[in-house]
Amino acid sequence: MTQDALSELTIPGTLRVGINLGNSLLVTGAGPTGDPQGVAPDIAATIAGRLGVGVTYATFATPGELADAGDRDEWDIGLIAVEPKRAEKIAFSTAYVEIEATYLVPENSTFQSMEDVDRPGVRIAVMHRAAFDLYLSRALKHAELRRAKSQSEAFDLFVAEKLEALAGLTPALNKRVKDLPGSRVMEGRFTSVRQAIGTKPGNTALQAVVEQFIHEAKETGLVAALIEEHGVKGKLQVASDS
Repeated sequence: MTQDALSELTIPGTLRVGINLGNSLLVTGAGPTGDPQGVAPDIAATIAGRLGVGVTYATFATPGELADAGDRDEWDIGLIAVEPKRAEKIAFSTAYVEIEATYLVPENSTFQSMEDVDRPGVRIAVMHRAAFDLYLSRALKHAELRRAKSQSEAFDLFVAEKLEALAGLTPALNKRVKDLPGSRVMEGRFTSVRQAIGTKPGNTALQAVVEQFIHEAKETGLVAALIEEHGVKGKLQVASDS
C-alpha cells in the first residue's frame, strides 16, 4: 500500500502539505525556516515520515483558499475541516480533532439558546467559507449571514454594524470577549468543526495510508500528546469516531 501511495505523489520523494494558517489552534507558530508549527504540521510531518519521504508546506490564509488550491494540484494532502461542500472535490479522512463553534453576542443580548439566534432580522457576522459558515449556510432558516474575509474582519463587521451575533470557534471567541466590553460567548454549540486530512479523490492508496495513520494516532495517544505539546489542551479535543 505504501508503494502505491508513493506513486501518487506529484513530486517523487516529497509529500506536499496544504496548511491553513487561519486556524491558530492547529498552527501555533513558525520555525526558524519559516515552516508552520503546531498540531496540524506535526501530523503531516509524521505521515511523511511513515511514507519515508520529505515534507514541504503550502500555506494558505484561509481554509477556502486551501480547498481551492486542491483543484490546482498544489498539495498532496490538505489539513482542513470536513464539510459536505468541500467533500464534492476532496476525499476526507476520519477527523483527528474537533473544535466547538458558537456565537459571541453583544451586551444586553437576550439570546440564551442556539435556536434563539435563528430568527428573522438577526444578522450574524461570519468568516467567509469557514467550516462553520458552510454549516450555517445550510442550517439557518431565518437569520442572515454577513460574511468577511477573515475572522478578524468578521469581528470588526460585527462591532461596526452592531450585528446581533458573531459566529466562530469557541476558543477564539473566548479571546474576543475582552475586546468588546459587556459581550459574552453563548454556552453550548451550533456545531463541532471536525478537522481531517483531505486527499485528491483519485489518490486512493494515499487516502488509505492517511486513514490508517489517523486511526492509529488517536488510538495510541499521539493526537492527544500533540495537543498537550502545543499548548492547546482544553481548546482542541481528540475527535470522536462518530
